[in-house]
Amino acid sequence: MSVPTNNAGPGSGALPPVPEGAVMVTLKIRRFSPEDPGKAGWASFEVPCLPTDRLLNLLTYVKGYLDGTLTFRRSCAHGVCGSDAMVINGVNRLACKVLMRDMLQKDGKNTTVTIAPLRGLPVEKDLVVDMEPFFSAYRQIKPFLMTSGQAPTRERIQSQADRARYDDTTKCILCACCTESCPVYWADGSYFGPAAIVNAHRFIFDSRDEGAGERMDILNGVDGVDGVWRCRTTFNCTDACPRGIKVTQAITEVKRALLFNRKAVVR
Repeated sequence: MSVPTNNAGPGSGALPPVPEGAVMVTLKIRRFSPEDPGKAGWASFEVPCLPTDRLLNLLTYVKGYLDGTLTFRRSCAHGVCGSDAMVINGVNRLACKVLMRDMLQKDGKNTTVTIAPLRGLPVEKDLVVDMEPFFSAYRQIKPFLMTSGQAPTRERIQSQADRARYDDTTKCILCACCTESCPVYWADGSYFGPAAIVNAHRFIFDSRDEGAGERMDILNGVDGVDGVWRCRTTFNCTDACPRGIKVTQAITEVKRALLFNRKAVVR
């Protein structure tokens, strides 16, 4: 079912003037309301756009002036919080990192941008999904420093080389773009997903941590045939990561650590 264009709602009064140099862009947004699931469908909105705008600016325009019922997550608007992850033109991306000059048609034709909620997680409303399954997998890998003995009175010293070993996987912002691009995660609810494994990597290869063995047992799955081994190396996760993390490489390094012993891999 198609939802009418430019639904009226809170904030749908007089529109602000269109900025000089702006072009009109069509946002085709997937709508869903738990109060009336039978009316789920696509709604189209005509929004003025400057090349310097981010897609998040256009969504905010829709929310503020065209349809106040539109629901989506956002916070920092600078690609740090990871809350505004969604499917944009079929690709998992952060709305705040999509620059509209990269989306506009070069030949002057009307630009249409399709926006939908992340795949693989239950939709709560419009572009908001239930993140609990994602964070449940994240918690299972124990994403915190595990040590024994008395805590030091000062910081735990670590060499630059040891810190560099896991630097890439410290960049994860838990946006779920990688995990929700994984076909194995869509098909298998027991798979940890790329983000959880990336965060396990961050601690497995941390020279200060003493819980690598415990985490690797968790990731090894049942009889060594599940867990991290469910990864099929499709590189979807690496392509989707807005932080440029080499996700597939990190998963491969965790597999190697399981096969060849952590110390042999770390040192």
